[in-house]
Amino acid sequence: MRNELNELILPGKDVKGSNVQNPSGERIGTINDIMIEAESGNIAYAVLEVDTGFLNLGSKYFAIPWQALSFDNHQDNIVILDVDKEKLENSPGFDKDDWPSGPQYEFIDRVHTYYGFRKDHNIL
Repeated sequence: MRNELNELILPGKDVKGSNVQNPSGERIGTINDIMIEAESGNIAYAVLEVDTGFLNLGSKYFAIPWQALSFDNHQDNIVILDVDKEKLENSPGFDKDDWPSGPQYEFIDRVHTYYGFRKDHNIL
């Protein structure tokens, strides 16, 4: 769906489970969830579940800044992540059974800094 400015508008239910690929079309994994900052309503990060064949890190989820993702306008449920395997392998993440809880601003800042994005918080 697009708004009056022709910007893509996506329901959260359509993003969750989307296939993530690199620009070459190689499958990386899927979007497991989207973490939202309750106070501001901003997306803190997307949770990437990497396919076992892409990286051998089956017990880890990766936190990806929303700005690092782009959506393929020609294919439904395809998200593009332009990052090489080594950078992804070393990126901030967490164990599937131990999600971050409580105040996460340090973690969110680390995620955005790692990928070269600045994260402003509305909460002091």
